[in-house]
Amino acid sequence: MTNARPTTSHRRRHVARKPLAAGLGAVGVLAGAWYATATPTTTTTAAAPQLAAVTNTTVNLAAKFPYLSAGYNNTREWTRTATAVAPNGTLRVAWPASDGVHVTPLTAAGRRSGADTVVKGAKEVGGLVAHNDGFALLTRVSDTNKWKETAAALIRYKNGTQAFRTKLTGSASHDTAPLLDGQLTWNGTKYGTYFVVHGAGGFADGHFGDKLSYVSAKGAKLTGGWSWGCSHNEGIALHAETTGAFTSLCFDDWRSGLFVSTGIGAPDNAPAVQREQCWAGYCGGTFAGRTGDLVKSSTGRYATAFASRGAASAAKNPDDASGRGWTVKPKTSTHQVAVAFLKNRNTPAGKPVYLTSAAGTENVDVRIAPYGKDRLLVSWESLRNAKCSSGTCTGTFTGTHLRLIDWNGALKTPDKVVQARISGDVATLKDGSLTWAYAPVTPSYASALTGASPTTTTLKVARLKP
Repeated sequence: MTNARPTTSHRRRHVARKPLAAGLGAVGVLAGAWYATATPTTTTTAAAPQLAAVTNTTVNLAAKFPYLSAGYNNTREWTRTATAVAPNGTLRVAWPASDGVHVTPLTAAGRRSGADTVVKGAKEVGGLVAHNDGFALLTRVSDTNKWKETAAALIRYKNGTQAFRTKLTGSASHDTAPLLDGQLTWNGTKYGTYFVVHGAGGFADGHFGDKLSYVSAKGAKLTGGWSWGCSHNEGIALHAETTGAFTSLCFDDWRSGLFVSTGIGAPDNAPAVQREQCWAGYCGGTFAGRTGDLVKSSTGRYATAFASRGAASAAKNPDDASGRGWTVKPKTSTHQVAVAFLKNRNTPAGKPVYLTSAAGTENVDVRIAPYGKDRLLVSWESLRNAKCSSGTCTGTFTGTHLRLIDWNGALKTPDKVVQARISGDVATLKDGSLTWAYAPVTPSYASALTGASPTTTTLKVARLKP
């Protein structure tokens, strides 16, 4: 990787995005504004095969879950939940509250099986791995540093007791983690943690980049990864591999686009998946915590989905003396749903496939998951009559869309609009079913989030069988 110092003008603006900790535990002063009046309907075509119905179970919570977060320009975003399946088929769901991050144990059927484990002092759900005897959580914890910001940490619980708490940023590495937008993966031997960092000394003092760290099953830091990669990283994806570097993607606003960062920390020669105008807020939501994911086929190909405005033109910025900066003019004013493929962990495969095209419709919360042996489930929320400014849009919510495609991007079923939301990480069960947890509310994206988040004391656990 390269460690060229970023320019002094290249800074992540704190005022543009509020950390997840803001407003946790606050009463639901905006609850009325978050409910929409429109009722989604199901789109069907008699001659085409249909997706199965999404089934739900209800889980009562032991604390209030503030289910909204303020994104760039205070856009309304779902507060991330993470659902993970253990080898024995049981589930864990992580969600933040005022007293820390709660991890709720569930049966394979999605019903509560015990009391929450509350990770005290934890500030964000940055990723979750479920084990038969507990879980591992990527989160943020208090720290002492020049910015008075939190540190990234990997915390492992076994049988209800903390086994280790490994800080991943600190004074020795000159970095902090005021927010993670992270991913946590596990290959059976080690964890991969990928997250946003803020320079606190050294060559990157005051700037934002990303960090990939590997951690052993016992909590020891391992070699590999990097201390500074995409800068700024506007979105992270990570897939665990049996051997070698874990496959990773990042949205880089300086180089303007989505890049393969596998094993190289996204230096100047990182392969471009798609050029995008990617300044803060313009990438369509934080990838992959709130958009996209990275899935692998049985043949070793990869697929990712994201909200995209495309590129009408893309060229190196002549005013950037470093030669790293790019200028991208977007093709559309609203974000469309795009799916991109990789031949292997290092090589993009052709141009992205676009699943939507309506100019006046904004598409948010784009996600992808494996579905059966050879198909992919792509989901997104659509907003009609979109009004956009500074890369973010408001509009009238019209539903959560599900679509099946194959590994070439071809349509396999027509869109199905469902009541269930996908507001966090999706887990795949042994039988191929997909499951996830979400707040049982219908959103409205008509205005920005300017106060505390509304809260809920229940979660829905959805299941979709292939």
